[in-house]
Amino acid sequence: MRVDELELPDGVIEVLQEEGIVELHPPQAKAVPFALDGKNLMLAIPTASGKSLVAYLAVLKHVLEWGGKALYIVPLRALASEKFDDLKKFERLGVKVAMSAGDLDSPDPQLDDFDIIVATSEKADSLLRHQSAWLGHITLVVADEVHLIHDPGRGPTLEVTLTKFRKLNPSLQVIALSATIKNAREVADWLNAELVTSEWRPTPLKEGVFLDGEILFTDNTRRKVPVKKDPLWSLVADSIAEGGQCLVFVNTRRSTETLATKFARFAGEVMGEPSMEGVDELAEDRGEQTTIGKTLRSCVKKGVAFHNAGLTNEQRRFVESNFKKGNIKCIVATPTLAAGINLPARRVIIRDVTRFENGGQSAIPVMEIKQMCGRAGRPRFDPYGEAVLIAKDEDNYRFLRDNYLLGESEEIYSKLGSEPVLRSHVLATLATGTASSQDGLMDFLNSTFFAHQTTMLGLEEAADNVIDFLLEEEMIRSVDGRLVPTFFGRRVSDLYIDPLTAVKLRDALRNFKPGGSPFGLLHAVCSSPDMLTMYLKRSDYEWVEEVYATREGELLLPPGDLDEFDFYLAELKTACSIDDWIMEMEEDELLKKYGIGPGDLRNKMDVGEWLIYSMRELSNIFNKDAYPVLTELMVRIRYGVRPELLDLVRLRGVGRARARSLFNHGIRSVEDIQNVDPVRLARIPKIGDSVAKSLLSQVGGSRFRKDEEVPAEEIEEVVIEEKRPSDGKQRSLLDF
Repeated sequence: MRVDELELPDGVIEVLQEEGIVELHPPQAKAVPFALDGKNLMLAIPTASGKSLVAYLAVLKHVLEWGGKALYIVPLRALASEKFDDLKKFERLGVKVAMSAGDLDSPDPQLDDFDIIVATSEKADSLLRHQSAWLGHITLVVADEVHLIHDPGRGPTLEVTLTKFRKLNPSLQVIALSATIKNAREVADWLNAELVTSEWRPTPLKEGVFLDGEILFTDNTRRKVPVKKDPLWSLVADSIAEGGQCLVFVNTRRSTETLATKFARFAGEVMGEPSMEGVDELAEDRGEQTTIGKTLRSCVKKGVAFHNAGLTNEQRRFVESNFKKGNIKCIVATPTLAAGINLPARRVIIRDVTRFENGGQSAIPVMEIKQMCGRAGRPRFDPYGEAVLIAKDEDNYRFLRDNYLLGESEEIYSKLGSEPVLRSHVLATLATGTASSQDGLMDFLNSTFFAHQTTMLGLEEAADNVIDFLLEEEMIRSVDGRLVPTFFGRRVSDLYIDPLTAVKLRDALRNFKPGGSPFGLLHAVCSSPDMLTMYLKRSDYEWVEEVYATREGELLLPPGDLDEFDFYLAELKTACSIDDWIMEMEEDELLKKYGIGPGDLRNKMDVGEWLIYSMRELSNIFNKDAYPVLTELMVRIRYGVRPELLDLVRLRGVGRARARSLFNHGIRSVEDIQNVDPVRLARIPKIGDSVAKSLLSQVGGSRFRKDEEVPAEEIEEVVIEEKRPSDGKQRSLLDF
């Protein structure tokens, strides 16, 4: 079917044709009529088969022809950026597109001015909790990667969000997009949707197992691979030599770095050194060089990279964009990349089919392996894609072939049924008035995928226990058979924190005395279920126990039972990492001490800042004396500085390293910058001419006219870190 045969709003066909989209793929042709007819749709087709286009066409139909408003829900911020960029291509037709993946404590009223909103599932849930009026105008919700309902972390949020939207507007159109899953019919039935499934791909996929120098494909063909220094590198080099790119999936972050470093040494055999802008900046993070950054830089210079959650957002974006441009020929990644943004390669190599979970090695599900395999084959670039698993011997070869390549993906199951998961969602349902009684709550829960898939028995018991907990902690009250949220309960729901986290923060606030140590506040947020505490290694016990012995008097929450003391020490270790950060421990030293990467550090500090912000908001209820202390602590966590640098780090382009350098050279405030000699300022280590110009421009220095424009390229050069609004609100708690 050709796109010009479709009944689309004026101008859409022209934009599609300019993007090279002239004809629909077979599964698209089957799904588009349902989408354009306003029917609910469950579309389950392989990766890179064009799911998104079906949703885009429905979105444009709603906005341009029916005067509606569309919400496009994705699981990850990186995916939100990708969809946002795609949809902005249609703005010339008169649609207004916004991306909302940030602050979880805001109703974002300005989104009422936009026709299409791309948001993470957590942000969509947060908007519902804030009861944003414009949500009532939504006529279409797209749920991308809906199979992630199966994910214990994000799944329940997506499930509850879809349930709420369908309750809010029964005539709403829902389009759910998914990779191939075994029980797609069950999801379609829950959504009252038409089901379209297919195994068709635009680029044919060959799946096989590598054994003894040969790839044995499931279609009974074989391919000899010249074996070089390393069997895994042989597969990579073979593909690169033919003009392809490779993704290699391994099960640990350490393996990604080790393998990429090894491959970089061999890379000269099959390719020259690529030329890329910004390579040298990879080693720096907020003005400080890190070991992981230096390792990444040395690999990238050889056309190889690693990709894991330990990298900063900037480092990940650099790797992804240069892989898309063809500058990087091979990425060694953890499996999270497979569920992320669109990064296809000629050959996907999966080294590991197990990972460490729950104290031992567990098999990776078939569905995840299939997702990795699905990255093979670049549409319009490759005649085919190859997905290759690595076998140790004949028995292992048969297992990999039969279990993973010829096996079916697992069914997906709702993860909504446990009390820890339900706590937050039950409170939000009551706080927003979606339900106002126990019967109303059960009626709402009866509309979830969990209830559709099983029965309400387990869910009812868990929900009853949650209600008892919320009543006991005074987040809701029972009034004449109704369940009414208290001010505390509504604020906890808005803050998007676990009610148990709120209880911990409340108890700590009640114990906080004026002049008290910030360390006790840090430990309180690290004791909450919203903070993933650090693993306590055997070598940590001695120094963490010493911290407890010397700083016990600063702590606001005492340890629990003796058998829980190890968890208490893990919380203390996590609090120490934030404390070391705000006391300006050098980043590389901090990363080595705690065995984490720069991205892990950023995530930990982001969550820490969000929880301190939440604690500050709750201090308005429970202890106003803590408010100024928490405000200062929030900003210190954001920038990683001692109190004396707070004035300097508010300037654009000044992170902790530059602020400390300025301070140590006698520049200790904005006023000092206004009066400093520009030549002297530029000569301070880590500053230089362009940064000095920018700083003088920002403060209106006497020797630098306020109205003088700083060239855009200089501004870009000096902006090393993203500055957040001074209100202290964090962008996201969960979207990492």
